[in-house]
Amino acid sequence: MKLSSDDLVKILGSKSEVVSTLINKVITDSRKAEKKSLFVAVRGEKFDGHNFVKDVLNNGCELAIVDHMVTDAPANRQIVVKDTVEAYGQLGAFRRKQFKGKVIGLTGSAGKTTTKEEIKYALSAFGKTYATGGNHNNHIGVPQSLLEMDMDAEYAVIEMGMSSKGEISKLVSYVKPDIALVTNVYPMHIEFFDSFEGIAEAKAEIFEGLPKGGIAIINEDTNFADILEKRALEHEAKVMKFGTKHHYNGKLELEQDGEIQRYNAWAALAVVKALGLDCDKAAKVLKDFGALDGRGKKHVLPLKSGGSYTLIDDSYSGQPEAMKIAIKALDAMPCQGRKIALLGKMAELGDTSKEQHISVGKLLAGCGIDIVVGVKPEMKDMLAQLPSNIEQYYFEDRNGLEDFLQNKLLQNGDILLIKGARYSSELYKVTEALLKGGN
Repeated sequence: MKLSSDDLVKILGSKSEVVSTLINKVITDSRKAEKKSLFVAVRGEKFDGHNFVKDVLNNGCELAIVDHMVTDAPANRQIVVKDTVEAYGQLGAFRRKQFKGKVIGLTGSAGKTTTKEEIKYALSAFGKTYATGGNHNNHIGVPQSLLEMDMDAEYAVIEMGMSSKGEISKLVSYVKPDIALVTNVYPMHIEFFDSFEGIAEAKAEIFEGLPKGGIAIINEDTNFADILEKRALEHEAKVMKFGTKHHYNGKLELEQDGEIQRYNAWAALAVVKALGLDCDKAAKVLKDFGALDGRGKKHVLPLKSGGSYTLIDDSYSGQPEAMKIAIKALDAMPCQGRKIALLGKMAELGDTSKEQHISVGKLLAGCGIDIVVGVKPEMKDMLAQLPSNIEQYYFEDRNGLEDFLQNKLLQNGDILLIKGARYSSELYKVTEALLKGGN
């Protein structure tokens, strides 16, 4: 990417007069300052990029985008705009317009990153494919993904996330996908909405970015699928569905054949079909697609006392429906030892929190899971639903869990599922400790 000072000022609609120079990289992290780079001074909850403008310019950056003139830095190297985050998005949008391949945009309450990676994996069998790195799916991550896009790729898969109304609308105005996919609608972030239906409406904003005749891919079995379809049609999109009625019906073998894995594969194959590519070829490719770290990946780990156990690392998130699906999958697994569910609190559920934790407990009560460990006070409601034949333990937080599991609980042949809200329960740190201890 090469942009001149004049290009930048024009794209951003700024009236600043800056030195004539060229940039080939855009950064928001002051530690990555280098020659020919442009620094965007973003304000965060714990930092303000404007405090680093002087340093980044001294360390090689050609220019900085700011929302006010920083007095201790050269005025002719600052492009002043009203909103630096919006400016970052505008640069991403400019980059998107230059891309000649097909863009697939996706959102959903759960499974976005895994589905994104699975689509990338499938499309890579047909041509060079770029995808959002990690889970960079917010107001900073999406512009970054667009700016880092491989312009030689034939396909680009861009993930978009949200926690409130209007966020997807803004992001998709940058992404402008040819195909827009909604994986599912669950009561995630419901504390920020007036109703569950409001979440569906927010997800449906992704169809706003489609061109006339663009393709909207919808999970027909998800909550409020009718709303998604209605909104897609309002934007004059062609609707494709995947689910129990509409899905690839050829031979489909997966490394893990659970409900989540099937839906992810169906979604990926729907994208392949929408692009007019060979679904049979893609299905063969997906056979080798494995679960991602923190999203259901299995690890067979040794025990200090001898023998081994299987760890199912699903510790990235703890959304209620996804937690129930993971519990059902554990229940259905063949097991030589005991089935253990280590579950952390579920976050951002607002007034429904108690009800949702109870519902998970009721599901567990009817399963063949032997031991349940609850972490954080919210999980007491879940544990209270369990019958006496299910062994249960409670921890106020993650402290002491690793020692308890490795030295007191786990036995040869056990299967341990770890799942919970990532930052609220911090069970991913328990997973990291177990993996480190088992290697």
